Amino acid sequence: MSESARNPVKSEAYTPKLFTVFREGYSVATFRADAIAGLTVAIVALPLAMALGIASGASPDKGLITAVVAGFLISALGGSRVQVGGPTGAFVVVIFNVIASHGYDGLLIATLLAGLILIAAGLLRFGQMIKYIPHPVVTGFTAGIAVIIASSQVKDFLGLAIDKVPADFLPKWQAYLGALSSANWAAIGVGAGALAMIVALRKFAPRLPGFLIAVVASSVAVALLNLPVDTIGSRFPDIPAGIPVPSFPDISLAKINAVLPSAFTIAFLAGIEALLSAVVADGMAGTRHRSNQELIGQGVANLGSALFGGLPATGAIARTATNIRSGAKTPVAGMMHAAFLLVFILFGTDLMAYVPMAALAAILFMVAWGMSEYQRFLALLRMPNSDRAVLLITLGLTVLVDLTVAIAVGVTLASLLFMARMAETVEVDRSGRRDAELDAEDLDQRDDLPPGVEVFRIAGPFFFGVAGELLDTLRRVGQSPRVIILRMRLVPLLDASGAQALGEFVEQARLAGARVIVSGVQPQPRTMLDRIGLGETARRIAYAADYASAQALAVDLAGVK
Repeated sequence: MSESARNPVKSEAYTPKLFTVFREGYSVATFRADAIAGLTVAIVALPLAMALGIASGASPDKGLITAVVAGFLISALGGSRVQVGGPTGAFVVVIFNVIASHGYDGLLIATLLAGLILIAAGLLRFGQMIKYIPHPVVTGFTAGIAVIIASSQVKDFLGLAIDKVPADFLPKWQAYLGALSSANWAAIGVGAGALAMIVALRKFAPRLPGFLIAVVASSVAVALLNLPVDTIGSRFPDIPAGIPVPSFPDISLAKINAVLPSAFTIAFLAGIEALLSAVVADGMAGTRHRSNQELIGQGVANLGSALFGGLPATGAIARTATNIRSGAKTPVAGMMHAAFLLVFILFGTDLMAYVPMAALAAILFMVAWGMSEYQRFLALLRMPNSDRAVLLITLGLTVLVDLTVAIAVGVTLASLLFMARMAETVEVDRSGRRDAELDAEDLDQRDDLPPGVEVFRIAGPFFFGVAGELLDTLRRVGQSPRVIILRMRLVPLLDASGAQALGEFVEQARLAGARVIVSGVQPQPRTMLDRIGLGETARRIAYAADYASAQALAVDLAGVK
């Protein structure tokens, strides 16, 4: 008997979701829903892919090729039902630096290596490792990337006359300030108009493709009024049409050694963002992704993108969310998104020449704003000094030094601070009363549990390494109960990631129509819950002194006679 037959769970973990969908049965109605969602996402992705290609130091066609090739493979071979992939803002900084240091061939080699690293990570079952990246670190480097992306677009938005913009953050802004007298008011008007249009459409007509409408309107305005602004055509006069023939770059051992650190960075970013996007998709669509297969799919997609001359790719949270809201049912929607973009490349490439650079800068400002996650960032600033320090140090290192350094320092610092906080929770009691108290913890918590009530006990520190388990547990429950009791008497420590996971748990329970009761909360976790708006006065959750009180309250909330 084969290993896959003996262990079907393990075999299923390495099965692309597309295969599962077809095995379950695929109807014409499902295809219609997927096609509509794919077209909607393609409309959103079209200007975004061009803008990200340019921001990365490449050209708009490279972004589109990436969206087509990698987008198709990520959906076809990934572990998520509704994930949409392509170029993303997370790669902009890394790609720009690799091209500047090693040329475009160097980027292709780094992308190939990153693809192999991702496949190896999936086969080695590293898919669950994302839960060990602390929340303040993820938010800090994401916000740092957002700052860098926004800064990189100031030249085009203002139409500044600068031949070569410095790569580093502070010299870049010195160059901007020195060239302010050369600002092009026509470019400022086009960029500001596009930005205002995107913001207005998001507020008053969120279902319309704001990016595409802003690009078309600004292109028409520039053409009709003959405005003296840079366009894609003036910046990139020799954009090829169609998809290139796949080929390998000129590979040598020296080049591999030179780009290997960048390859690991690309693989890390691709894995982190893809799995984060898959988790978001699970929360929105009620699905459950296969993390290791998702990494393998991402790896194959990056190999394919590099062979066609594209950029690194990963799952895109905004495009995935658009896909879900547009009614996507299966991975076919993401594949259709790639097919629609391919049609544009084959028949509409000439239209790119009319797009003003200032309008693309406006799009990337909005991308940066979305990446900043300002609400989450502000929430973390209300956390204890240790979490706040990790957040701000990671942000500062990302902007001023290097993304790899920022992540390494952030994770190390968060781990050291966690150990320090754990040391503070240790108590030495000669009386033995503490041990007796722990032994008295009721082990038969499910006995006499009222119908419609579910109970979970959390024991030990609830930190970034185990925060995701709570959300997974809620998904495994199946039919949602009316009341959920969380027993937290044995939780001495709750960090920022754990608090965030609890907040998401409460929100998912609310959406499912369930109330949450927490019992026996210790002082430190109670303080953290207060900071994220889950305190007693907020009334989002109910508090009980002990499990018996929680059971009595649950009976009232569940309406059990």
